[in-house]
Amino acid sequence: MQTVTLSVRVPKAEADQWKQMARDVGMDRATMLKQALRTGCESALFERACAAYRRGEITLSRAAELARVSAREMLLRMPQAGLELHYGVRDFEKDLAP
Repeated sequence: MQTVTLSVRVPKAEADQWKQMARDVGMDRATMLKQALRTGCESALFERACAAYRRGEITLSRAAELARVSAREMLLRMPQAGLELHYGVRDFEKDLAP
């Protein structure tokens, strides 16, 4: 896997918090930051997908695809996200289309 280095500036107090948090869980700071970035990215993708689904712009299966989760996972997370299932014949036909 190819990797790249990212650089970000944060206040010293925040950097110290990350260092302490990493120490508390037995990780180095870089590993802790990578984990936090992945979690934040996953959360942002899910929120964007939920917002588009809530507005009726996309189907449930497309929302799951955008969130990079399975349709089952999307269904399971809907109550927590405050989403209601709105799935009709038209959505079903879209899901079946290639």
